[in-house]
Amino acid sequence: MNDYLKTSIFEHKKVRFDKDSIKHSLSNSLTYSVGKDTVTATDRDMFFATAYMVRNRLIDRWMETMRSYYVNDVKRVYYFSLEFLMGRTLMNGVHNLAFEQQFREALRESAINLDEIREVEPDAALGNGGLGRLAACFLDSMATLDLPGYGYGIRYEYGMFAQRIEDGRQVEHPDNWLRYGNPWEFPRPEVLHQVKFHGRVVQYADERGMLRYHWIDTDDVMAMAFDTPIPGYGTRTANNMRLWSAKATRDFELRYFNEGNYVKAVEDKNASENLSKVLYPDDSTAMGRELRLKQQYFFVCASLHDILRRYRKYQNNFDALPDKVAIQLNDTHPAIAIPELMRLLVDLHHLEWEKAWNITTRTFAYTNHTLMPEALETWAVTLFESILPRHLQIIYEINRRLLRDVMHRYPGDNGILRRMSIIDEEGGRRIRMAHLAIVGSHKVNGVAQIHTELMKQTIFRDFDRFFPGKIINITNGITPRRWLNQANRRLAELITSRIGPGWIKDLTQLKRLVPLADDASFREEFAAVKRLDKERLVAMLKKKLGIDINPDSLFDVQIKRIHEYKRQLLNVLHVVTLYNRIRHHPNAGHVHRTVIFGGKAAPGYSMAKLIIKLINDIADIVNNDPRVAGHLKVVFIPNYDVSTAEEMIPAADLSEQISTAGTEASGTGNMKLALNGALTIGTLDGANIEIREEVGEDNIFIFGLTATEITEMKANGYQPLDFYHSNPELRTVLDMIGSGFFSPDEPDRFKPLIDTLLQHGDKYFLLADYASYIACQKKVDAAYQDQEEWIRKAILNVAQMGKFSSDRTILQYANEIWDAKPAKPAPVQVDEIG
Repeated sequence: MNDYLKTSIFEHKKVRFDKDSIKHSLSNSLTYSVGKDTVTATDRDMFFATAYMVRNRLIDRWMETMRSYYVNDVKRVYYFSLEFLMGRTLMNGVHNLAFEQQFREALRESAINLDEIREVEPDAALGNGGLGRLAACFLDSMATLDLPGYGYGIRYEYGMFAQRIEDGRQVEHPDNWLRYGNPWEFPRPEVLHQVKFHGRVVQYADERGMLRYHWIDTDDVMAMAFDTPIPGYGTRTANNMRLWSAKATRDFELRYFNEGNYVKAVEDKNASENLSKVLYPDDSTAMGRELRLKQQYFFVCASLHDILRRYRKYQNNFDALPDKVAIQLNDTHPAIAIPELMRLLVDLHHLEWEKAWNITTRTFAYTNHTLMPEALETWAVTLFESILPRHLQIIYEINRRLLRDVMHRYPGDNGILRRMSIIDEEGGRRIRMAHLAIVGSHKVNGVAQIHTELMKQTIFRDFDRFFPGKIINITNGITPRRWLNQANRRLAELITSRIGPGWIKDLTQLKRLVPLADDASFREEFAAVKRLDKERLVAMLKKKLGIDINPDSLFDVQIKRIHEYKRQLLNVLHVVTLYNRIRHHPNAGHVHRTVIFGGKAAPGYSMAKLIIKLINDIADIVNNDPRVAGHLKVVFIPNYDVSTAEEMIPAADLSEQISTAGTEASGTGNMKLALNGALTIGTLDGANIEIREEVGEDNIFIFGLTATEITEMKANGYQPLDFYHSNPELRTVLDMIGSGFFSPDEPDRFKPLIDTLLQHGDKYFLLADYASYIACQKKVDAAYQDQEEWIRKAILNVAQMGKFSSDRTILQYANEIWDAKPAKPAPVQVDEIG
């Protein structure tokens, strides 16, 4: 039997969850793990002691789960993602382990201020936005559903960046989230895998005369594992997230040390370990692009080596690999895993190409997250040839065989050959990673109904014809544990008081709230919860930004990555429109409104950063104009992250989901906000369409052109200046921004934004949708004035969000793609002590 499964020579005793045992563990953790006593301990020391106490109560389940997977040789699901936006772990662990009451009592009696130590914990800076948060939700659901699931990614030492607003501008600062250590992870120095770069490929014939390839003279880096347990809710399952950190190879350092060249040894060590330093290096430079490609290969190479090592413990050949292993590619970033697995099977284990390809395609599946061709990842062939020469050869062979089959199916059709080729020959040869992911996977999924249909009709139409049935839809979801039970405890407790706690694992049970929307007492309680959540956000904004907000105003919230297609600028046009209306008609009975923005712009995205500056310049004028005092306020909350979202989302009244129809794949912010009782104003884009189907047309505010109408408008020649000239109110707003009304110190500051709309084609149709958006916002005002009806609509939004649980999403993946079954761990029979 494997050493991992042998009975330990040490007697194992499980920890208890009663209050006295928790207090005892806290004291022990502070003394023996942190090395402090209560006299000298800081808030950070108390956080670490508390985290170790929670972690110790998780470890038993984690060990049981991992042992059970080995004993039963279950099929495992591996989720490959460059991002895992986990958020804070302390309270998530407490809630999922279901000992919150005992935990709070123990901390209170130990004179530990939970609010203070909770603020000490940094967000794990392992992601940028929706992609990483989706991955985190999926790990939670896999554990909750007892599915044998692992997350694989990179342990970034620095996150994307910490955003500060200085003089209204985004300024990026290092996000050193690991500065004080991470109590939730376990370093595994014994789990090391070699990752190769550069070098050359040697071709030779083996003893049977078969042509073989050997990748030599490489620059090598070691990948070291760090493990984090992921607890399920209401189950003993705790899965694993394994992240890789880059380490210099020992002989790499010793070679220079032995030559006496210490400076060179240190330089090369630092260079090799830069691979896991920062999330998403700036890829506007050659050096940045090289580092990003290396990051992608670094983590998939280490992960595949790890997976095959685990698989070979019980299997003598690779025939059963697709029956024991399912790998999900979260977007195109890990797509290099497909040629890497082929390299391992063909070059290292000497499988025939056809057999290796059959195994590979049955193992991988790919999730697409974008419809925009410019966002589909491609790599220059020259860069690939330098960094991964053997993989380029394999990709060429995959492409040769693909195009041969396409030619046989469509003889004489050179157009389809050009469109389906993995190598884009136009404008410099580039590798289309999305094409590689589609060809090398047995299933490809979109993440919302409209997204999947548009995939089939537009960017991947040829692939859908060639591989009928390969492209399917699995609409995204969010975990109700994080985004309601944890983020909005007051609402969670109110819901549980009426329908019981079953909704936490089965979100469809929220439908039982539908009759309560007509219950006056429940509406009153619901409104009281929303008011308290708004007051909490008001206090946070006062403390962090020094801004006074009226909690009775409509909290109009747009929180997401700053990008032109997400149309924060359209929201801004509405803000200026409101500002003008209030100034000119102060007694018109305007609804008091607080417009709140949050989100980061990519460091090299000048237009998005200019939008942030515009928001803050408008806020400076609007918030200090006595003519609109009390009626309108604009707030930009800096450094938007998971923890900030947990404070903002429960307080939101209106959820802005206003991307150009046909551009947002799904969105999950729309789901989080609706689940917490915010009404959505949005286009028929992404998951908004399915949210409307669930909550009903009367409980959502829809505006704007549809994806089909936008396609037709493009075909007919969209002329944004026509809208500018025909709408005086729009013209006034644009002229104010463009002429320097909000930037008198630099009148032309925002001219580039106006030029993108009027001179450069208004790519995202803001002007075409402006009038519809303004009219829809007028309906929002009217609805908000009837608070009883507004609250009724909010309750119905919460009640109808059951479909959007990530549990439902993961069950679909398990049934329709992975063929994975739950595998509950069997509890270890041991005595329990404190």
